Amino acid sequence: MTVADRWLLPDGIEEILAPSARRAEMLRREMLDLFDCWGYELVIPPHLEFMESLSAGVGHDLDLQTFKVTDQLTGKTMGLRADTTPAVARIDARTSSEGPARLCYAGSVFHTKPASLGASRSPIQLGAELYGHAGVESDIEIISLMLETLSSVGMNSANVDLGHVQIYRSLVQFASLTADQEQQLFDALQRKAGCEVRDLLDSWQVKPDAADMFMALTTLAGSPAILDVAREKLVAAPDEVFAAIDQLETIAGIVNSQYPETNLYFDLGELRGYNYHTGVVFAAYVPGQGQAIAKGGRYDGIGQVFGRARAATGFSTDLKVLLELKALLDMKPADTEEQGAVFAPVDADASVIGQLRREGNRVVCQLPDQETDAAGTGCKRQLVCRDGEWTVIDV
Repeated sequence: MTVADRWLLPDGIEEILAPSARRAEMLRREMLDLFDCWGYELVIPPHLEFMESLSAGVGHDLDLQTFKVTDQLTGKTMGLRADTTPAVARIDARTSSEGPARLCYAGSVFHTKPASLGASRSPIQLGAELYGHAGVESDIEIISLMLETLSSVGMNSANVDLGHVQIYRSLVQFASLTADQEQQLFDALQRKAGCEVRDLLDSWQVKPDAADMFMALTTLAGSPAILDVAREKLVAAPDEVFAAIDQLETIAGIVNSQYPETNLYFDLGELRGYNYHTGVVFAAYVPGQGQAIAKGGRYDGIGQVFGRARAATGFSTDLKVLLELKALLDMKPADTEEQGAVFAPVDADASVIGQLRREGNRVVCQLPDQETDAAGTGCKRQLVCRDGEWTVIDV
């Protein structure tokens, strides 16, 4: 192996160097402070767990995304977490509180394959989850917190896609589809393959009213006005479908009133995370980014495998993506770089340096025999002694 080979990292695995690493950490702190202001408690799950915990209640897709290793102590299979939600659900299941629980997290996750073309396989997942409340109000709170998160990096006019997986689930039950048929139809709907959907329904001899409603799902997407169209085209659907549409309408009304610059788009055939989510699903997009920069939804009952099934909703994003977005929007880093670091000469008073640091200044001390001056260390200010007093000046 050559020296050059030793520099290589696996595809999709990145390191963050200075000064970007400092900006990333400051942004992480800013986001966690935001979550804290909303009452969300920080938790730090382990990166490595037994597979029984990591894949509990989240479907087959996450299992495929998980790096697996053998525990040398027990012989059991462990995995590097590919998503933080299962671990947070386990943490919530261990608590004794019966009321709503607000939890947040920020840490690396690891994917066997990139989630999309060019995506990182080691995103820094940042998210918030609300357990113990099944009402639409908690969904609105989570969506609002997601929008506040994006606003913190300068994105005040995100595009938010809204859907509801219960619509498809209810229609599947109404049509009495088998599990295999449900999955085949799901795959076709995800690709918006209308002709394929029709062929499948015809081959299964699905009753006409159910078939028409499945076909309608391929076109029921657009502005909030599409919800009224949905009520007309899904008129024969079970009551659960209309309850889901009503929920989406309620969410749209409140989110629009609180965040009028947000553009809402509805897709009633959107089944993102179908094996994982149980109700409202949403994703935020910004111009110039082909993939969602934040997403989430409702996943009631995820804690059942841990002995405590509770209502749950949440969202997550990638801190690396937020950092890039912030740079693209020409936002100044959330750190002390506006004033600039202070360069302290080798003979500077230690007590003065200490006071500057306690006040939140970044101070770089000159070392003996170091010829580099303030400009050479990237400092914009310098500590100098004038008339026996140490003072900070711009350089």
